Amino acid sequence: MIKQSTITEIFESSKIEDVVGDFVNLKKRGVNLLGLCPFHGEKTPSFTVSPAKNIYKCFGCGVGGNPVNFIMEHEGLTYPEALRYLAKKYNIAIEESETTDEQRQEKQLYDSLYLVNDFAQKYYEQQLFETERGKKIALSYFKERGFREETIRKFGLGYAPEKGNTFTLYAVNKGYKQDTLQKAGLTTSRGRDFFRDRVQFTIHNLTGKVVGFGGRILVKNVKAPKYLNTPESEIYNKSKILYGAYFAKRAIRSQDECIMVEGYTDVLSLHQSGIENVVASSGTSLTVDQIRLVKRYTPNIKIIYDGDPAGVKAALRGLDLVLEQDMNVRVVLLPQGEDPDSYLQKVGATAFREFIDKNASDFILFKTNLLLDEAKGDPIKKANLIKDIVGSIAKIPDPLKRSVYIRECANRLEIGEDVLVQTTNKLKMEHIRKQQKQEERDRRQAQRNRTTTPPDESWPDAPPSDFPSEIPPDLEHGFPSDEPDDSSFPPTRETRSAPPAVDASSKVIVGDEFQEKDIVRLLMSFGEEEMEEGISVAQYILINVEEVLEAFDHSFYKKIVQDCLEMLKAKTPITQKHFLQSPDQEVSKLAATLLTTPYEYSKNWEEKLMNPLQTQPMPEKNYKKDTVIAVNRIKLRKVNKLLNENQSKIKALQEQGGDAMDMIKQIKVQQKLLQIREEIANLLGTRGAIK
Repeated sequence: MIKQSTITEIFESSKIEDVVGDFVNLKKRGVNLLGLCPFHGEKTPSFTVSPAKNIYKCFGCGVGGNPVNFIMEHEGLTYPEALRYLAKKYNIAIEESETTDEQRQEKQLYDSLYLVNDFAQKYYEQQLFETERGKKIALSYFKERGFREETIRKFGLGYAPEKGNTFTLYAVNKGYKQDTLQKAGLTTSRGRDFFRDRVQFTIHNLTGKVVGFGGRILVKNVKAPKYLNTPESEIYNKSKILYGAYFAKRAIRSQDECIMVEGYTDVLSLHQSGIENVVASSGTSLTVDQIRLVKRYTPNIKIIYDGDPAGVKAALRGLDLVLEQDMNVRVVLLPQGEDPDSYLQKVGATAFREFIDKNASDFILFKTNLLLDEAKGDPIKKANLIKDIVGSIAKIPDPLKRSVYIRECANRLEIGEDVLVQTTNKLKMEHIRKQQKQEERDRRQAQRNRTTTPPDESWPDAPPSDFPSEIPPDLEHGFPSDEPDDSSFPPTRETRSAPPAVDASSKVIVGDEFQEKDIVRLLMSFGEEEMEEGISVAQYILINVEEVLEAFDHSFYKKIVQDCLEMLKAKTPITQKHFLQSPDQEVSKLAATLLTTPYEYSKNWEEKLMNPLQTQPMPEKNYKKDTVIAVNRIKLRKVNKLLNENQSKIKALQEQGGDAMDMIKQIKVQQKLLQIREEIANLLGTRGAIK
């Protein structure tokens, strides 16, 4: 496990503008930097980098965090991997601390699998270039396909020898355990080589590590599959990998488009010809994970199909998943009998580019035209076609896009637009209901998992164990029953800078979540600032809210406040840096969100117009009044809840004819609570009966 001192050094050395600048074109905007968000498609920059706070925040899709968060999100790395990435970038030596046996074994397994795969890649490459059969059979095959040596070496191509256990014996003699070879999918349970007499295509993950292989047979053998892939392992999941993505990600990002092909050789040919924004699904139907992997870099995907209409129709059925992810999909159908590799070899790179640019059709319209030709003159087929097309349109999340497609398809299908609208809406509602049911099932399963197997605290990127998963009964349909009642709190100049109740991605507000989040905001933003002489903002807040902490509705915010209480008792400073550099990714991302604003005050007001704020300090210096108001608001809401609960007890005693002494006791409690509420309400300058 990486030592905390090393982690601190990595955070202190990492500059957010340098880290993000490796992937995003940033321009100066006031004290911050601005660019196009790399996590969602946008034309107007909303991705903000704050060098002063060393954080980033996108006000379009809501992502935000520190340099480690950015590398994790952008490169698909775990927390420790992101730390190592930045350590390498800033030439920081990694120091490891003691770990548990379980942690050590898990890390050793992952490391061993990566090491043995890397060893296998080098072995297969050596067999390709340095053995007689490798050069005669395998290397000749690659060169006949037009691949240059630089391409072969760049992509790590190789050759697996034909004898049954040649590789396994060699690896064992070099010190690799046969058990590890089996777990990596390189050796069978019988001790034989998994790949034999095949050309090898190396499969890399997004960081460039070797996770598996694809082997193509070179001799005709009806009993053996043409292609053989590494079995699923701890580091290789075929549904989450796109061949060539490691080499294509920069080109995809810069060109804002991903070209999708089917096979390994298609990727190699296009990449070698200068078309580098290309990946392959490796002969399988696209999965949600693969689509999201592409969407990380661009919302635009162009899929090239071999010139076989029958095969295209079968493949199109799986593309609704792409539409569901709000991707812009275009389809290219190559001439009959051609695949990307063969057609590129025939016409050359320039003509190939021109062809795919000219013939790229929107997916929905391509599908409509393709099926419409088949259904000509047959009303039943046409009706089924309309259902098929509308089913695809209903999967598109953007209502504006759906409207455009409906209008265009209505014209092409010669059917009333209102009919398509009604059918689309019906299917959309069915789809939403299915999603809600699935989300509910996933939520319950996640809750069961958390109950039975709490996350391993050794993994800093695991979410807090008490992160909210239950939705109260009155929120099951997404309508909060206790929204913040701001009718008694008209917005003032002092409180306009308070954060929104929930992030853009949140669905509902849970109880007093708004007020609890504001308490957390103040702790994160101004915790170490002086409230009164000798008392910090954090001390003032924690002393005042400790008595109502158990009544917090949002367990995540409650946990943050509890952690701050522990820090206060341990005399640990509660600083912005503590939250921004937290190993808990949920905490660091929340801190980035709460400490960033899309707005900046113009210096002209004070420097040129000589007209600064007249009635209050600047928002970043107005924390004292904000703190007093926030503390009193949350105390008032908690007292109101106690009043309501106590009133219910009194009512129950009245209805049941309860003991008179109990009734008197509850009435006295009610009177005391009313007195406390009145005192707090007077401090706020508002009426007390706030619900």
